[in-house]
Parts: sequence; C-alpha cells; structure tokens
Amino acid sequence: MNKVILMGRLTRDPEVRYTQTNNTLVASFSLAVNRRFARPGEERQADFINIVAWSKTGEFCSKYFKKGQQVGVIGRMQTRTWDDEQGQKHYVTEVVAEEAYFADSKKDGDMGGSFDATFGTMPSTSTGSDFEISSGDDLPF
Repeated sequence: MNKVILMGRLTRDPEVRYTQTNNTLVASFSLAVNRRFARPGEERQADFINIVAWSKTGEFCSKYFKKGQQVGVIGRMQTRTWDDEQGQKHYVTEVVAEEAYFADSKKDGDMGGSFDATFGTMPSTSTGSDFEISSGDDLPF
C-alpha cells in the first residue's frame, strides 16, 4: 500500500506549468512538516516535502493555496529519474497529491464566516453537560 497523509505549511506559492503533450495542469509546491518530537533543548525540526498535484487537484491548489498557509495533503509517494542536458542523472522523491484540504483557521477579512479544522477537540461548556440521566426508573432497559 502506498498512502501518504501530511499536514504542514507551504514554503512557497504553488508553481503551475502545463505538460507539453496534452496541456495538463501540474502544480508543484513544498510543505514544511514538523517532526513529532524534539530533543530536549533543541528546536523542533521540520521535513520539507515536495508535492505535485495534477489536473483538478492542481488547479485547486494553485488557486487557493498560498505561502505560509497550513494545508493537509493525501496522496502517494513517487520516485522518478531523468537525465539533464549534460547527461547527469537526477533523482527526486515526491508526493503526488490526490486530495488537498485547508487545515488552519481562515484569516480575518477572507470571504467572511469562520473555518477551523482543529482535529480532536470537543466544544467546551462552562456549565457542564447538556445531557442528564435523572433516574434509572425512566430508562427502557
């Protein structure tokens, strides 16, 4: 199975190009993905992952993603090689994005409304739970 799930910040705006053969849109960008743990006394490190998005996904990324924005990407890992004009072989490992999502809060002034994609949190209530069980006699079991 080849499945990659990443959440990170864009290191630059997506670059768009089109294939020569069939004029297909390709967007490429890089994500800075924080490592899970940091050694005591050291700053948390990040990995810089190259992302490639094709067709509609690439169009979405190029239109809405900007440098510094936190995004989520689901895709597959891919390696490829090519020879340059001098005959030197180049290798690259990248993630081919199959899905792309916004992953941080909307900035003030952006099209109104609010969006928060914080995962794993429950809304807090100051007065406690809205759900109560009064007595065992009223329960049907």
